[in-house]
Amino acid sequence: MTKGYRSRFQGKVGTQTNSKDDTLIDIGQVKKQTENFIDRNKQKLFIVLGSLLALIGGYLAYKYLYQEPQDKEAAEQMYQAEFLFSRDSFELALNNPGGGFAGFKEIAENYSGTKTGNMARYYAGLCHIQMGQYEEAKSYIEDFEPNGNLLPILKYSSLGDINANLNDFKAAIGYYEKASTIVENDFLTPMVLKKLGVLKESQGDKEGAVKAFEKIRDRFPGSPDANGIDRFLIRLQQQ
Repeated sequence: MTKGYRSRFQGKVGTQTNSKDDTLIDIGQVKKQTENFIDRNKQKLFIVLGSLLALIGGYLAYKYLYQEPQDKEAAEQMYQAEFLFSRDSFELALNNPGGGFAGFKEIAENYSGTKTGNMARYYAGLCHIQMGQYEEAKSYIEDFEPNGNLLPILKYSSLGDINANLNDFKAAIGYYEKASTIVENDFLTPMVLKKLGVLKESQGDKEGAVKAFEKIRDRFPGSPDANGIDRFLIRLQQQ
C-alpha cells in the first residue's frame, strides 16, 4: 500500500517538473524570437522611431518657437482694438485702431492659428453685428472655436441674434436652445432663455415661451432676467 501511494505521488511530481521545464523553454523561445525580429527589422524600427521623434520635435518647435511667440505678438496687437471696442468704436476696432496697431479683422487673418487670433474672430463678428452686417458677422462667429464655460454660450447666443436679424427664426431658436443647454451659467443662461421665450412667443409657440420663462423663474430666481418674468407668464396665460 505504502509503495503504491509513493509511486503515484512521485509520478505527479515528475509531471509538474516537466511542465515547469516546458514553461522555461517557451519563455526562452519567445525571447529568442523577439531578438530575431528586432535584428531582422532593426532598420525599419529605427526609421519609425526616428519619424515619431521628428513629429514630436516638430510639434514642440511649432508650439514653443512659433505659436506661443505669435500668440504673444497678437495679444499685444489686439490691445488697442479691444479698447476701442469697449468705447463702442466698432468700425475702428475692426479695421483701423490707429497707432500702428492691427484691427480684429487683420489679427484674425494674420494670427489664425493662435488663441488670440481665435478671439479676434469672435470680436470681429460682434463688430459686424453692431454695424448691422449680419452675413459677415455670421461667417466670423461660425469660425470661432470657443472653450471654457462662458464662450460656448456666447457663441451660440450670438448666432441666435444674427439669424433672428436675418429673419431665419427657426435657426435662431435652434441656436438659442443650444446656448441655453450647452453649459449652465447663472447670468448668461437666463439671458438666453429670455431671448428664446420672446422669440417663441413672436412665432406663436405659446407653450415653448412659457417653458422658457418658467425655467428662468424656477432655476435662476436671483438673475436680473428673473425680475418681472411673472408679468411675461401672466400675459401668456391670459391669451
